Amino acid sequence: MVKGDNEVAPEPEFPEQFRSYSENEKHWQARRAFILRNNPLEGGEAPTPLCMDQLLSLSMVWANHLFLGCSYSKDLLEKVTEMANGIEVEDVPHFTTRDELIKRINTSA
Repeated sequence: MVKGDNEVAPEPEFPEQFRSYSENEKHWQARRAFILRNNPLEGGEAPTPLCMDQLLSLSMVWANHLFLGCSYSKDLLEKVTEMANGIEVEDVPHFTTRDELIKRINTSA
């Protein structure tokens, strides 16, 4: 399903508390891997609420882009893509953009 390197949680319940009620297992496992990969607890110090909120927000941006096709600014997408480096998600949907659709229509006409 999801493969990530260095996936060691300091506490088993740590990431589980951040799972969204409506998040299916596939989406959660990918987002969980993202959270653990960028875990602010790795240094042994507790994360600030702002730092944790930022990580959770970035994990949602990444998951929304990956699974739902949401678009964000180029800089933000580059940041979350870099943060997700090494996380492999199987069966990711492919989304066709408006520009791709228009290009197809124009080339077929």
